[in-house]
Amino acid sequence: MSEFLDQCRAAIGAANVLTDPADMAGYLTDWRRRFTGRAQGVLRPASTDEVARLVKLSNAHRVPIVPQGGNTGLVLGSVPDASGDAVVLSLARMNVVRHVDTINNTMTVEAGCILETIQNKAAEAGRLFPLSLAAEGSCTIGGNLATNAGGTAVLRYGNTRELCLGLEVVTPQGEVWNGLRGLRKDNTGYDLRDLYIGAEGTLGIITAAVIKLFPQPKASLTALTAMPTPDHALRLLALAQQECGPALTGFELMSDFCLQLVARHFPQMRLPFPQAYPQYVLLELSDSESEEHANGMLESLIGSALEEELIVDAVVASSIAQSRGLWNLREHIPLAQAEEGKNIKHDVSVPISRIGDYIRETDALLQQHFPGIRMVTFGHLGDGNLHYNVSPPEGVSPDEFISRQEDINQVVHDSVHRFGGSISAEHGLGALKRDEIRRYKSEVELQLMRSLKQALDPLNLMNPGKVI
Repeated sequence: MSEFLDQCRAAIGAANVLTDPADMAGYLTDWRRRFTGRAQGVLRPASTDEVARLVKLSNAHRVPIVPQGGNTGLVLGSVPDASGDAVVLSLARMNVVRHVDTINNTMTVEAGCILETIQNKAAEAGRLFPLSLAAEGSCTIGGNLATNAGGTAVLRYGNTRELCLGLEVVTPQGEVWNGLRGLRKDNTGYDLRDLYIGAEGTLGIITAAVIKLFPQPKASLTALTAMPTPDHALRLLALAQQECGPALTGFELMSDFCLQLVARHFPQMRLPFPQAYPQYVLLELSDSESEEHANGMLESLIGSALEEELIVDAVVASSIAQSRGLWNLREHIPLAQAEEGKNIKHDVSVPISRIGDYIRETDALLQQHFPGIRMVTFGHLGDGNLHYNVSPPEGVSPDEFISRQEDINQVVHDSVHRFGGSISAEHGLGALKRDEIRRYKSEVELQLMRSLKQALDPLNLMNPGKVI
């Protein structure tokens, strides 16, 4: 294999082919530090042409490639397996914003661009790129596209798929498909763009994209509301959609235990209510008219919700700092759970109307099978996506708890299936859920996926062992 790596060095420069274990370490371990794979090397191309050359070399030598962006994924999709056969292809050096078109409301970006950088570039141009994730300071747009990432603004703007108009992709044969079209209408055959988005690098390597921009809102307001049950939150969602329409941008559900964890591990973050309530919803309005108009909508919504007894209390942010403080409570939940210790994460979706029933019934099932477990339930209620996480009972050792992960997963995922949902809402399948999905997808659907993989990547060199 030294011949392969020597040819890679000739193609992209020796400094960009990492083989020293210390240099490779950060590329081989997943974000949660639960798994470390092995690789022949890490390749760091700086252009689409260099990616294509490397892929052609991988074909000639039959070397698998694991594409990687910011390596912030949670399902082992962007790290190699333990065999040591593959190379990691990092797109981090491909981080150029190629073009901003404020008339067409588009931006052309390379796959290695950090999401936060894109947000800032859009703001400099007086526009908004609405994709927002907890990892936005380190995740890349290529990874967002490869996993069809969601985030907190899906309710209004949709997943990453809805925010992309065109792609540039290096195929498994090392050819370049230039589909960087800034068109909102293009009915000229199969939609190849949607085929690659969400494919987790198993069908080709996304190297650039044309993404949608939007006008900056004139006002953005945040409120935290408290209520007895998730069912009350669903009724609040219906009311907010009725009264605020498309101005409703975010609608995040959080249980009391979530905020207890944040307060325990980040005591500098003060909870805004003098007493605890069972459930909370963090909602955000983005208004294109004026701050006065936005305030009127929010005041009307809070008033109606109190009158209809959908909520029992509310705090409205009166400044950007206060709004940031409320969002920080939500964004620190995963960090607080990590500080609490090992936990079992689930990224699921169910029809929005059934979320209350799902939480109630699945909580009861889990307590029946695993008494004392503590549920850390939060997520994007407005689009049906729950982060339905399980922490061990007090006094149970982390290793003993993690040994029950497969049993816990089956209870949670079987329940998701009964409710007509999905076991992966926005994180993807990767290697973590690759086998699990077989229990819930039909053989027809799985065979269609296998046929696509075989047709596009017959040598199985693109991120093998992931998704299917």
